[in-house]
Amino acid sequence: MKAQELRELSSEQLDSKLKELKHELFNLRFQHAINQLDNPHKISEVKHDIARVMTVLREKSANA
Repeated sequence: MKAQELRELSSEQLDSKLKELKHELFNLRFQHAINQLDNPHKISEVKHDIARVMTVLREKSANA
């Protein structure tokens, strides 16, 4: 997900997106631990998405 797309969302939507991404990361780590993960690169992609969401949330709180 692009940062520009995230900037168009509201803070509540960003919070729910962050929660969803953290849950997805947990599931990916669990799958990786039991060797059922097909694409290990997906973990780093989700981490980057979490960082993007947190950055946009911080920008919104700084501007408020």
